[in-house]
This record gives sequence, structure tokens and C-alpha cells, in this order.
Amino acid sequence: MSELQQEVSELERSSATAARLFDIRRVIGGLFAVYGVIVTIAGLAASDADLRKAQGININLWTGLGMLALGAFFLVWLKLRPTVPPPAPDAGEGDGDGDGAGVQEERGRADTR
Repeated sequence: MSELQQEVSELERSSATAARLFDIRRVIGGLFAVYGVIVTIAGLAASDADLRKAQGININLWTGLGMLALGAFFLVWLKLRPTVPPPAPDAGEGDGDGDGAGVQEERGRADTR
């Protein structure tokens, strides 16, 4: 394997790792989990005055538990169905220069016939 091919395969592996690291499900799930913990703690530490304002419902506790459940859902979803890296482009597609202009040129010619 040539040095260029090794470098390309290394870049593809690091790109796939970066795609999995910044998956939106991880960000959403993590934020909901962190905020859910904070709101749940606020709900557990609610005073009687806070409960009276909410007509006896500990809204912080219920909202925090809901946020924790949603965060856990996103994180479990990420674990069960991880991001699959996109397939490597074939070298034989297009006109060979990699800019995709060959496809546009062919379409233009077909329209003028």
C-alpha cells in the first residue's frame, strides 16, 4: 500500500470518529440529561411555598424526571444505532477531476439536443 493510500485511509478513520463524536443525538441527550439532573435536584429541594405556588404539584421534579427520560432515550438510541460513516467515493465516477463538473456538462449537452 502506498503512503498516499495509508494517509487517505487514516483520514477516513478520523473523519468517521469525528462524525460519531459530534452526533446530534449525543449533544441533545447529554444536555437533556445534565439539565434534567439540575431540575430534578431543584424539585427534590422544593419548599412548601414553591409547592403552594404550583397548586401542590412538584413541577420541577416532574419536569426534571421527564428531561432525564428524554436524555436517556437519546443516549440509548445513539448506543443502539450508532452513526455509520458514509461510503468512500468511487474513483471511477464523474470525469475524474473530482469537482463534479462532468455530470453538469453531460446534463447541459443532453438539454441542448
